[in-house]
Amino acid sequence: MKKTTVFSIVAALLLCALSTAAFAQKGPVSRVLTVKTDNLAGYLQQLDKGKQMMKSMGLQGQLRVWRAQFAGPEAGTVVVVLEYPSLAALASDYSKMGANTDFQNWVKDLDKVRTIVSDSLYAEW
Repeated sequence: MKKTTVFSIVAALLLCALSTAAFAQKGPVSRVLTVKTDNLAGYLQQLDKGKQMMKSMGLQGQLRVWRAQFAGPEAGTVVVVLEYPSLAALASDYSKMGANTDFQNWVKDLDKVRTIVSDSLYAEW
């Protein structure tokens, strides 16, 4: 399945699956990805490229990268957070990302240097 189709499906599911009450919730939300990478420097370079693309596309999400310092066996774990002002902003950005070929190609390149361990959505209450 093409990445464009996957992004479109995700955006549609977000719009359909979330209730009106959830969209009325105006607080911020974060998509949190825990990743594994054997090439942290290359991964961070790719993320910088993605940040620039997001900015040029006028996306609302803010991309941040965290690395666990004092986490026992999880020390060194890389967490990528995409922060959005609301669920509606997340859905809007995903629609734009799915329609942008350059963005889709960037995601393919990103997948060459990382493995997603977990992918979660958090909402502030």
